[in-house]
Amino acid sequence: MSSLTVALAILGGLVLAAIIGYNTWVSHRQAPRQPEALAPEQGAPGHGGVELTAGDVEPVLHTDPNDVGAVDRHEPLFDPDLPPPAQAGLTERRGMLDPLIDVIAPIALEGRLHGAAAIAALPATRRAGSKPIAVEGLNDATGQWEAPVAGQRYRALQIGVQLANRTGALNEIEYSEFVMKSQAFADAVNGMPEFPEMLDEVARARELDQFASAHDAQLAFVLRARHAAWSPAYVQQCASRLGFVAGMIPGRMVLPNAENGAPPVLGLAFDTQAALADDPAQSAIRELALSLDVPQVDRQLEPFARMREVAATLASEMDGAVTDGGGQLLREETLDAIGADLAELYDTLETRELAAGSVLARRLFS
Repeated sequence: MSSLTVALAILGGLVLAAIIGYNTWVSHRQAPRQPEALAPEQGAPGHGGVELTAGDVEPVLHTDPNDVGAVDRHEPLFDPDLPPPAQAGLTERRGMLDPLIDVIAPIALEGRLHGAAAIAALPATRRAGSKPIAVEGLNDATGQWEAPVAGQRYRALQIGVQLANRTGALNEIEYSEFVMKSQAFADAVNGMPEFPEMLDEVARARELDQFASAHDAQLAFVLRARHAAWSPAYVQQCASRLGFVAGMIPGRMVLPNAENGAPPVLGLAFDTQAALADDPAQSAIRELALSLDVPQVDRQLEPFARMREVAATLASEMDGAVTDGGGQLLREETLDAIGADLAELYDTLETRELAAGSVLARRLFS
């Protein structure tokens, strides 16, 4: 074999090795990132101190705050010029039912009623269309309004239906269904209900729904992978370091609220199919959605500041970019502007006795 043949064979081998090495490097680079094995003594890293990615294009996140002609639910409007909902004829708040967001029909009783009898007479389905119905009794011993409890006695009852929620305002058909179920309940306990005028209550429901629609804010950031994709386990590991726990749905994690039974402070979601894959380690996730349901979370918890902090930390640790839903990078000044708008929104809700995170706000914005 000539020296030229040997040289060509060696050169061909080197080229083949280079191609194989390059393909291996590309495959490794594109493979989903896997969780790290943590030493038992390793603690979770601290939050904050990481700048959000800034882009050259300013994202547009707001709709016109003066365009409030439609009453359908829409993206957040932080500064609408709307009148407050009608307050005329509202009585003092009693129990969980509240005249601010409920139609309340008092039920007069002939005598004392045992809680077990009230429970037995409750409607089989306590909804009128999409609006929840609730029954309360005035406890004869404590003088407090409460949901009927077996073993207690009540000297009066009241039944109510919610005026509005995120499905819209209470309408005439739903009000009629409420009246029918309330009358059947009152007949079963030998009570006499007194219903407010339907047209007045439906009009009040529409006003409340318009106010709620214009002051409803559900924010979302999208964290997009810059280079390598992420595996579900890698996402869960990074999020758990910041306090997130697994949610009820595969592919969803939540940052729990310290208040027992309260909605989570933040949500984190990724592709459900990736979480349910036969081999999740090979599932490639390229984006996460970090969300905040503003009216559901007390402003004292500073949920938006925590949202920004979480987004920045995850972006730094996972080599990701924080964007809006349209893929535009979020600037610090844009986030500052959203924070200022949210402060005004919080103030407006508080002046209407619907402070974010309160029982009434959670019911109305649900």
